[in-house]
Amino acid sequence: MCAGEPGLDAVAVMTPNHRHFDDCRTVLEAGLHVVCDKPLTNTLEEACALAALAAARGRIFCLTHAYAAYPMIRQARAMVAAGTLGALRAVQVEYLQAGMSQRVEDGPLTAKLRWKLDTAQSGPSLVLGDIGTHAEQLLRFVSGRRIARLSADLGAVVPERKVQDWGAFLLRMEGEVHGTMTVSQALAGAENAITLRVFGERGHLEWTHARSNFLTFAPHGEPVRTFSRGGPGMLPAAARLVRIPAGHPEGLLEGFANLYRDAAEAMAAAALGVPADPAALDFATAEDGVAGLAFMAAAIASQAAGGAWTEVQP
Repeated sequence: MCAGEPGLDAVAVMTPNHRHFDDCRTVLEAGLHVVCDKPLTNTLEEACALAALAAARGRIFCLTHAYAAYPMIRQARAMVAAGTLGALRAVQVEYLQAGMSQRVEDGPLTAKLRWKLDTAQSGPSLVLGDIGTHAEQLLRFVSGRRIARLSADLGAVVPERKVQDWGAFLLRMEGEVHGTMTVSQALAGAENAITLRVFGERGHLEWTHARSNFLTFAPHGEPVRTFSRGGPGMLPAAARLVRIPAGHPEGLLEGFANLYRDAAEAMAAAALGVPADPAALDFATAEDGVAGLAFMAAAIASQAAGGAWTEVQP
């Protein structure tokens, strides 16, 4: 396909994690743009190599962090960037699932489970590669600050499980902003439960995946306000992603559609040799994939050191 498919502009790489490096390298070396599933790779070294190759070839590289393409996440990001919360004080994120809350290893394995339960394919930490990178990217995307150091508790809550299904972290973001993160694929009853909170000196923002069309803003000493997708008060960076009228819920499929649209706009601008709309460049890139792998590497190192505070490589 990469060697001669006529009219091909980009390739989406949705293979198991261990293949991302070779598959993306093949696409980039063919001069094509890339949309790749997260995590970018299974090692930080490979992630850095892919990011460098994408930059050297001048290709668009979109990483599929679709939650960051929800309108109300873009609203939260824009409000933080505008200084609505004032100086940041603390951040919290959790991503909880139930899909592995039982001993799936003891039953018939689907093709997807078979490779995910093999660390040679899924990577050194299943929970971090699968959902921890989402939580890390959401924190960094909305707060505008990377994780500088962390203390990790990584492991498995299901007895005798060989892959990691649990992670809890104390965080220090840039600027000494305090933070916490909890991620797990093995908590019975959790339905893809994502919650993000950002606290500043003037109030805080809260977003939950269960109510993804709404963003709560609680200013200090004032009534709590709720912004709704498509409703009044939406900032341009968020309003541009609204697809259907308010009151009709949008979710993950629309998030992916927004992600692909933004990447396509960036690719079209590159083909025409014109600057892309800055708002269309808010999708996660190979550099975001590197940040996710740096977070994973620090978390694994911290766990190996008994939860010691560990620097996250810039």
